[in-house]
Amino acid sequence: MPGPKQKVVAFNRTRHVFLATDLTVADTHWRRLLGLIGTPTEQFGPGRGLWIVPCRGIHTLAMRYPIDALYLNRDKIAVHLVEGLRPWRFAALRMEAATVLEVPANTLRETGTSLGDEIQIAAHPAKEAEPA
Repeated sequence: MPGPKQKVVAFNRTRHVFLATDLTVADTHWRRLLGLIGTPTEQFGPGRGLWIVPCRGIHTLAMRYPIDALYLNRDKIAVHLVEGLRPWRFAALRMEAATVLEVPANTLRETGTSLGDEIQIAAHPAKEAEPA
């Protein structure tokens, strides 16, 4: 997992476009349970994302805005897409999925992300503020 000075990003290798440049990893029971519940709309704008590990299905209970969801298999290949999942909904379970990437609504359409796309999720060093 990333260290304190690393940032996690999600990059669509097939389309050569970033899906998220500020990705939160939900890899514990508590983080997966909490997910985006209660997150204000302004804190989940373009470039943000939540990667749920492991995960085969999601919901938007107690959320305030729609999201896009990208279900990935173990090789991080897109096996299912959900666009514009509105608040207070359940998305389908996909047994072939190993993880789910949640991004702001319209991200999948804007990036042209499709089934079969290969997604790279990686930690990168955060840029330090340069001294004045």
